[in-house]
Order: sequence, then structure tokens, then C-alpha cells
Amino acid sequence: MRKLILITLLILSITNIGKSQSIESKIRDFAKYEYPNDLEMQKYTYKKQLSAYNYMVSVTDSEVKKIAVREYPNDYSMQKYTYEKQLAAKRYMKTTIDMEVKQIATYEYPNDYSMQKYTYEKQLSAKNYMKTVKNSSAKAQAVREYPRDYSMQKYIYDKIVFGN
Repeated sequence: MRKLILITLLILSITNIGKSQSIESKIRDFAKYEYPNDLEMQKYTYKKQLSAYNYMVSVTDSEVKKIAVREYPNDYSMQKYTYEKQLAAKRYMKTTIDMEVKQIATYEYPNDYSMQKYTYEKQLSAKNYMKTVKNSSAKAQAVREYPRDYSMQKYIYDKIVFGN
């Protein structure tokens, strides 16, 4: 039994070394592709990519990780950047208060928390703006044209009132 465990551990460690080497060579190839004539930039890119790869291996939110990997399958630095941005936006969206506006944002971008955050903020700002407008006929027309899109209501209202 002890011998079987040792053999299993040996096989697992060899497999992990092989994976590590293939990742390192993949990253090295990426750096060479990005900077074919600049050895210093290749070294810099390699270190940055390897660090980002190690970060991505350790992340805990698999849903957000899938977004980052889908957007940048071969660039670990961009995966890390996207992961952090998406994770922050996901956390932000959990704190939002206006459920109507949140529904607009999540409907428009069901798989992109950064765009949900952007849309939420833009729609909320436009909704608050539309509450303050004075020209009721222009407001009515804007609401009639875009009953579920405050940003477009604001655009139409401003176009009618200010000629923008």
C-alpha cells in the first residue's frame, strides 16, 4: 500500500512538472510573439505573464474567471486585469438599490459585470435626470418612445428641448 501511494505521488509530481513546463514555454512563446526583436521586453512580458498566470490559478470566483479566460484566452495579464475588474463590478452590483435599473443592466449584459455596472450607473443617472425635467410634453414623448430605457429618454428629451 505504501509503495502504491509513493508511485501515485511520483506520477502526480511528474505530471505537474510537465504542466508547469508547458505553461512556461507557452508564456515564453507569447512573449516572443509580442516582442520578436526585443529581448528585454520578452523577459518583462514573461515575468508579468507568469505572475498573472499564478494569480489566475489561485482565484476563487469561477464564474468571473470564465469571463476573463473567455475574453483573453492566451493573455494571462489581461485575464488578471479583467478578473479584478469583473469581480469588483460583481460586488458593486450586489450593493445596488434600484431594482428596476438593475434589471435593465442585467438584462442587457447578463454575462458581463463591468458592463452591468456601467449600464446601471448610466441608467440611474438618466432616471434621476428625467425626474427633474420641466418640459412635460417632451418628457412624455421620450417616455413613450423608450418606456424602459432612461438613457434614451434623456437623449430624446435633450434632443427635443435643446436641439442636441
